[in-house]
This record gives sequence, C-alpha cells and structure tokens, in this order.
Amino acid sequence: MLKILRFYSSYRRISRLWRKIVSPSSFQQLMSNNSYNANCIERSEASKSSGNEDNKYFTHGTQLVLLSLGLGLVLCDVRSSEKDEKRLFRAALFGLTHEIERLIKSGVDVNTRHKLGWTPLLVATVNEQYEVVEILLKAGADPNTSDNYINANRTANEVGMHPIEVLMIRDEEFCGSLNNKATFLGFTPLHYAVLADNLPIVQLLLKSGANPLKENDIGHKPVMYAKQGEVKEFLEKEMAVYEEKQKEKEIEERRRYPLEERLKKHIVGQEGAIALVAATVRRKENGWADDDHPLVFLFLGSSGIGKTELAKQLAAYIHKDKPQSFIRLDMSEYQEKHEVAKLIGAPPGYIGHDEGGQLTKRLKKCPNAVVLFDEVDKAHPDVLTVLLQLFDEGRLTDGQGKTIECKDAIFIMTSNLASDEIANHALQLRKEVEKLMEQRLSLVDCKDNETQISENITISRKFKDEVVKPILKRHFKRDEFLGRINEIVYFLPFSRSELVQLVNRELQCWAKRAKEKHKIEISWDRSVESALADGYDVNYGARSIKYEVERRVVNQLAAAHEKGFIGKGCSVQVCANWPENAESAEIKLMVRKSGFKDFIEIDQSRLPIKNVSSIFK
Repeated sequence: MLKILRFYSSYRRISRLWRKIVSPSSFQQLMSNNSYNANCIERSEASKSSGNEDNKYFTHGTQLVLLSLGLGLVLCDVRSSEKDEKRLFRAALFGLTHEIERLIKSGVDVNTRHKLGWTPLLVATVNEQYEVVEILLKAGADPNTSDNYINANRTANEVGMHPIEVLMIRDEEFCGSLNNKATFLGFTPLHYAVLADNLPIVQLLLKSGANPLKENDIGHKPVMYAKQGEVKEFLEKEMAVYEEKQKEKEIEERRRYPLEERLKKHIVGQEGAIALVAATVRRKENGWADDDHPLVFLFLGSSGIGKTELAKQLAAYIHKDKPQSFIRLDMSEYQEKHEVAKLIGAPPGYIGHDEGGQLTKRLKKCPNAVVLFDEVDKAHPDVLTVLLQLFDEGRLTDGQGKTIECKDAIFIMTSNLASDEIANHALQLRKEVEKLMEQRLSLVDCKDNETQISENITISRKFKDEVVKPILKRHFKRDEFLGRINEIVYFLPFSRSELVQLVNRELQCWAKRAKEKHKIEISWDRSVESALADGYDVNYGARSIKYEVERRVVNQLAAAHEKGFIGKGCSVQVCANWPENAESAEIKLMVRKSGFKDFIEIDQSRLPIKNVSSIFK
C-alpha cells in the first residue's frame, strides 16, 4: 500500500512538472502529432527525396526529443535534490557525520523541512547525535526552529495521508520512542534535548543561541519537561541569565526607540493620550508600579478617533505581536444579566460549564495580556461587579471555581460617554489657541503653528471634575468602580493638519492596492487632501475620512476601470477643482497611458470603451 501511494505521488509530481515545461498549446500540438512521430525517423531515412514533407516530420520529432530530454534533466535535478534531502535526514538520524559534511558541501539546505514538519536538527537532537548537532549548528541550522508535526491524526489530515502511514514515517524517520498520542507542535531542539535528558546537547544548543524561554504550542517551556537532576538545575540557571540579558536588551531598545515614537507611527494625533499611556506603561516596565494591582485605563472620546487602535498597538509593543496577547471583548454582547456567565463561565449544572468563560479561558493562556473591554458603558451592571475584583486584586474566579492570577495584565475600557462634551470643549479650546497663535503667525512657520496648536490642546482639571466625572457617576452608579481606574484618557477631535495626514494615509493605502491589484499608478497633490479633509465629521472621527475617500475617489476609479478608461500600465492623477459659489471642491481623474506624455481628463458620462488607448487617439 505504501509503495502504491508513493508511486502515485511521484506520478502526480512528474505530471505537474511536464505541464510547467510544456505550454498547453504546444502540449496539445505534440499530442496531436503523436502519430507522425512514430514514423518520422524511419521515413526520413527511407525517402530523403520527399524533402519538405520529411523535414516537417523530422522537425516535430526533434522537438519532442528535445523536450523529453529537458524534462528528463529537470526530473533528474529534482530527484537529486530530494534524494540529498532524504540522505540528510537519514544521516542525522543515524549519526553519519561524514555524509552530513559531504551533503553540506554540495549545497543542501540544513534548515530544510520534512513533509511532515521536522528539520534535520530536530532529528539529530531527539536521537542524541551530538556530533551531528554540532555540525548542523556550525553550518547555520536554526537552534530555535519549531516542529510543525502535531500528532498522527491532525498531521494526516493536513498533508492528505493515512494516519497509519504518518505513524510509520514518524517512527522510521524521526524517533520511535516518543508517545504517539502526544502533541509535539512547537517543540524546539531544546525541548527534545531536555526530553532526552541529554546535558551535553542542552549546553551546546544554549551556547549556539537557543532560547530557553521559548514555549511550544501549549505554552510549555523546555524546563517543564526536565527531570530532577543536572539538566533541570543547569537549565534554570541559564534561564535566569537569559532573562537578565533580555531585560537589558529591552531597556536599551526602549532608550533608543521610546514607546511614544512607536505609537505615533501608527496613530495620527492624540499626543496627550499617547503621552499619558506611555508614561504609565513605562512606570510599570521599569519597576515603579504596584505589583499587586493591574493597570486599568478608561479611554473616553468620540467614535473612530483611535481608542481601539491605541490598545492594539500597545499589545503589539508589549508582547511582540503574539496573537494571544490581545483580548478584545465587545461589551455590547453583555447587556443582559445572565450573560455574565459568558464572561467567567457557566456555574455547575448549567450548559457550557466545562467550556469556561470567554475572558477566563483566554486569560489562562496569557495572564499578562492586554484586555480591551470595548464600549463598556453598554454592559449590564452585574458585569461591572465581576470586573471590580479583577481590577482591584488582579484575579478572577471562573465558573469551575478556579482562580486566574493576572496582576501583570493591562485592562483598557473604552466608552463614548461624555464624547459630545469632550469634543465641543476641545473644539472651543482649539479656537482659543488659534486666536492666540495668530498673533505670533509672523514669527512661526504655518506648519509648525498647526503642530503646536495640536500639542497645546489639553482638557482642564475643572472640566474633568465638573462635567465628565458627574456623567460617569450617573451612568456607572458606583464610586468604587471608578476608583479602581488608574488613568482616564481623553481622546480629542482631529486638528486640520491631522485630518490632512489621515487623508494622505488613506490615499496611500488605495494607491498601494491599485498598484498591486491592477498595475495602475495613482498620484495626487495637496489640494486633493485639503478638499477631502472637508468631509470630516467630528461624530464619526477617522471613519468619516475613510468613507469620504471611498465615496469621492475610489468610486470614480472603479467606474473608470469598469468602462475601460483606465487599465494596466496607466497613470492616474487625482485633481481638485474649486468652482465658483460651490460648497465643496470637485474631484476629477486625469489618465495617462504608458508611453504617452500628457494626461487626459476622464469624462465619466462617455460610453464604455473596449480599449484604453482609444481615448489617446
């Protein structure tokens, strides 16, 4: 059975290679001329006087022979490469150091991966081949590579094989002493070396840069698989040294590239909010925070102004883009009293008791995650009661009675409460600052002036105490809940210069898509950005800019593309015209075909055309 499957696999691979070498048209031509090819050489020898006819047959025969030879060479090269990789895995399995060195000199990739997911270094490590491990590491093998093999059933489903065949290959070509029912996804060479209780290989891997803190797919570090003895003691010491070095690297990295700069790279405006969040997180990172309580933020402001994006970027900075490190819960899904069970899990005797809660289940996997409670003002008051314990002591008890410790987590709540009051107050402050700055306009550059205005807008303490806090108290109806919030962060409406930045980012995004999908170049000038910035609605934030660009620019591009005015290789220039007595500017498209010098205005009222070049004639 195994031989039949391998033969069928080889046949399909050869078929794919043949179709890559021979185009569909030439393939059909060769197949249709197959009857001629059988007699081409015989007829050319028997009757050379027929000349032209025989030459035609001989030409077809020559093409077939050459193509066959080319196919044979490619197949030989592929088979040779595959054989070298198989030899490398076999040599790593049995400790054939001379064969390993020969294959490395021939150019074989030491980080090549078996079709079931492992690498030669993983094979050598699990089989305790010290010399092979040393040779592979010197040749550039990755000491932190991970095993993609899961278990027999799941791996068989992924690669389209029978589980028994997968088990046979795993036992014969990797290691026959491992538990077949266990999951090995994410195992590093260090995991396997610790599992084998081989101290010399553990030392060699750590010396070569292996990360002792790297977790496998179920969140286990190598030390968790160590037996009591030399390996565990040595690994614990190395982990402490490695952690200290990592902290020093992170401190140096933060000095060179502060958190504020990282956040500003992704978020337009909101200097005050970014500065406050960065200062609080920096305090925690450098050990100047209360370790017994988690950080709790409340983000206030209008919709589409950057609250959720700031939470996402904070999680990406702290946890280096790990997907499990950012937990987002839409609190509009918890408007009823009974939906508290969705958060922490159903109590005993109820459906879903064994499944756990949406929050507790994810906090178990990552206790130091960044947790976003989006639109917290829409949640039922009983949900907020559950959050009291979480915010105060950094722990939460689920429906099964198990307690999750999460004192290192960061909790962020967003709300639209008092958003109108905050927006109106900020707009009023901005107008006052603009009047003051007009007096210094002769001394300060216009662009610097706008930036200074944006930075000087801050919410006064009096406004917070007399306007915002009463609104929060009326809604949440409890001081103890508000008292557990470390910082209330205010997000303000965008200034004019920030709106232009938002328009520019959105246009850049669409220009990139047009280039990648349609091979069309899009350009524009500052007047277009200014015209589109007029579509800003303070109630919808950056989303109103996004919709304005789609409505006034992207709709025209899509219609012009459908009608044939623009196509592959064209350059499109977006222009803004300001008619007299008009409330807003007109956005028009100018197109230039590749090879032409001038742009021509697109008249969207014209009938569709089949060829773009016809409008240039």
